Amino acid sequence: MYKVVLFRRLTAEAFLLEVEAPRIARKRKAGQFVVVRVDETGERIPLTLVDSDPSRGTITLVIQEVGTTTAKLRKLREGDAILDVIGPLGHPTEVKKCGLAVFLAGGIGAAEALPVVRAFKEEGTEVIAIIGARSQGLLILEDEMRRASDELYVTTDDGSYGQSGLVTDVLRKLINDGRVPDLVYAIGPVVMMKAVADMTRPYGIRTLVSLNPLMVDGTGMCGCCRVTVGKETKFACVDGPDFDAHEVDFEELVQRQRIYVEQEKRSLWEFERCCGKEGSTK
Repeated sequence: MYKVVLFRRLTAEAFLLEVEAPRIARKRKAGQFVVVRVDETGERIPLTLVDSDPSRGTITLVIQEVGTTTAKLRKLREGDAILDVIGPLGHPTEVKKCGLAVFLAGGIGAAEALPVVRAFKEEGTEVIAIIGARSQGLLILEDEMRRASDELYVTTDDGSYGQSGLVTDVLRKLINDGRVPDLVYAIGPVVMMKAVADMTRPYGIRTLVSLNPLMVDGTGMCGCCRVTVGKETKFACVDGPDFDAHEVDFEELVQRQRIYVEQEKRSLWEFERCCGKEGSTK
């Protein structure tokens, strides 16, 4: 059992959990994740390791409430426990000093990008971070990202905060202004990552994306998280989660992400009907 020591609401859709997991806290590296099961009847879902504190034996998870399992996590109180937290899983992001690295994060992707931004900055790379969301109320971890990077740009689709437009608009302007990065790293909605890949491909800019497809065991045995990269089948849990963006079959990935949409909606509806939509959000 893994005790929840902190719950913090970030937005109407996202929240932060700090969980006691000493061994994971000691070993985790930027880009890795855990697989969580809330209770005996729960499904297994992957969650990025946003941060850790080895001295306290805790890990930090940022979660967007989108389905039954994340709704269960949102209802946890400080002092409650999660049944299973397995990790750290996946390959750590390959962090090598380069001249300029640009990180683009859409929505909840800011939480997943943050530890990688910090790691590159610590290696001495000049770091530009670009975070975006549909509106101001959905932005997360702006202050943390500002401290971790040399420059931060914020965009909102509706223009309610920061620059009006998409994260790719900022990347395009940087390139047009002659600030061509040595590395681009993108994480967020699949359509956003594809747009980034399409933008950087003509310039030959090395571009990585962190993929979060449907996943069950996190060890490569179930095959649920398979993606096509360079016309070969890869498993995001053991071969990734980072992949060459120019080699990813994004059209196939979009289709696979939609396979269980109706079942997920039904499961969430039944859970809320049984347990209620509202829960403790200290």
